[in-house]
Amino acid sequence: MGFEALPERLAQVRAELARRAADPGSVTIVAVTKGFGTDAIQAAIAAGIADIGENRVQEAVQKQDALGAGGKGLGIRWHLIGHLQRNKARVIPGRFEMVHSVDSLELANELDKRAAGLRVLLQVNVAGEAQKSGCAPEGAPVLARQIAALGALRLEGLMTLAPLTDDEDVQRRTFRGLRLLRDRIKEEEGVWLPTLSMGMSSDYASAVQEGATVIRLGTALFGPREETP
Repeated sequence: MGFEALPERLAQVRAELARRAADPGSVTIVAVTKGFGTDAIQAAIAAGIADIGENRVQEAVQKQDALGAGGKGLGIRWHLIGHLQRNKARVIPGRFEMVHSVDSLELANELDKRAAGLRVLLQVNVAGEAQKSGCAPEGAPVLARQIAALGALRLEGLMTLAPLTDDEDVQRRTFRGLRLLRDRIKEEEGVWLPTLSMGMSSDYASAVQEGATVIRLGTALFGPREETP
């Protein structure tokens, strides 16, 4: 599978950021390579994207090993954006720079024991969808304070997923909810969380309008994933 169209797709994304974001230069694009091979990662690096996101630990590890030394020679910053089970926390040190999906104090404690200096985000289920991971919004302020107090982790922000819909009002309501929750956590708990990871290929334009600082893009950069038989 070729990725010759990636530079053009990236230019389209950057043009959309210029139209929608208050500060386009402050938005980090994470290229999500779930379902693609290491050639997608190399194409992203060639296009100037160093932040690579994976949903599953095992798939990420296989790609890191295939690239040799975790792709460190390529300058990759690895992001784990999918759900992380506590028993996989031991795999994280030395392999990931940021985990977007911390959703409980128990998981945070496991990572804190193993990964000094690891940057993490608290995942919040703003939309309240039963099938999605993330802590409840009402529990987020206290949980953020507890995670921020841990000695080894660096809590830098919040992450959420919007409902799968083309309705921009629904998308923006979800993303706005995360931003307002971030502001509430600062006011109530004294924890400043500058990073807002929100927005994927289908809704990143809405996310940046509501203050996203990190967007997670797969098909918007690489095109459709090949269907597996």
